[in-house]
Amino acid sequence: MAVPLRYNLRNLRVRWRLTLATMLGIALVVAVFIMIMALARGLKTTYVSTGDPRNLLVLRKGSTAESSSQITRNEVRLIKYLDGIAHDPADGEPLASAEILILISLDRIDHHGTANVLVRGIGPIGLRLRTNVHLVEGRMFNPGLRECVVSRKIAARFANCKVGEKFRSGRNEWQVTGIFEAAKTAYESEIWVDADEARDIFKRNFYGSILIRPMADSTAVAAMIKRMEADKDLSIRVLPEVEYYQEQTNTAAPIQWLGSVLAVVMSIGAAFSAMNTMYAAVSSRTREIGTLRVLGFRRRHIYLSFLLESVILALFGGAVGCLFSLPLNGMATGTMSFTTFSEVAFEFRITPELLAKGMAFALVMGVLGGLLPARMAARKPVLDALRSA
Repeated sequence: MAVPLRYNLRNLRVRWRLTLATMLGIALVVAVFIMIMALARGLKTTYVSTGDPRNLLVLRKGSTAESSSQITRNEVRLIKYLDGIAHDPADGEPLASAEILILISLDRIDHHGTANVLVRGIGPIGLRLRTNVHLVEGRMFNPGLRECVVSRKIAARFANCKVGEKFRSGRNEWQVTGIFEAAKTAYESEIWVDADEARDIFKRNFYGSILIRPMADSTAVAAMIKRMEADKDLSIRVLPEVEYYQEQTNTAAPIQWLGSVLAVVMSIGAAFSAMNTMYAAVSSRTREIGTLRVLGFRRRHIYLSFLLESVILALFGGAVGCLFSLPLNGMATGTMSFTTFSEVAFEFRITPELLAKGMAFALVMGVLGGLLPARMAARKPVLDALRSA
């Protein structure tokens, strides 16, 4: 009796180890899947939440981004005083901000190399058109003094970007006078300086875009856009600011695609692990299978019971994977934009929808891992099963 008992105990320990390893493997796959999808979701949300629906963005015709657009100073003067643009009630100035984007390289705060950062040249009107941007530390820059304000996320990720510090770009040194927050939008990946000073220092004789606030009448806005784009003296493209940033969400597509490929490759390994565990379960419970058949259970009942066991095992692993991924929710990180080739700061966003997809992913792995072992269990001859040790 002692020998079979030791054999059964050893067999049981082996099965538990296989089961635990399978659960952890599935948990790892689900966690990686959710984390990569949360990365893409956070990046997409950052762009989608950027922009004011009341604003229009003017770009050079054919340009897909502000960084590749060129608007001449003469075009800026013509556009700024067009009919239909709203005026600031305080000083009567047209609500039109000519801006430029410059790409510079900065050292990371952890000394792990450098990265490209966007410098946006704006004027006083530019800040008024962005009501979700607020200075939280220091003061606004003064034009002509090599001063700038940086986002809180940039200050946390790059060296010499705190208030009072100076960073160097080429031959020029910039003094940080303030830190701003921008409600988790794409502006939190930027440094802001005076537009005309930026053009002078970086040798640009053009602007990149014009942000304008038209009058409130939607019919008049549509007519204004049509009139501006039809003007032969202005080779421009005009679109709502929110629509422009929605177009920039293409940056998230490569990450999402890569994450899906990685998750599929890892899931194949996890499915084979689940299959191996279920084959071990079938092998150790051969007599049990035969007894069930003698008691009147049909092949389909045996098949479904082993398949259900595999699914439950996978779902437990999926739940553990979801728990592993939750601490990343809201964690700030950054990646390169494939449009501007600059650092984009954003946060992981793990939503109930992503957790549900992770569990569905685990369910698929459980089904794939249990199909063949369940089929083998259901097809075992009754007499062979009863004769087994």
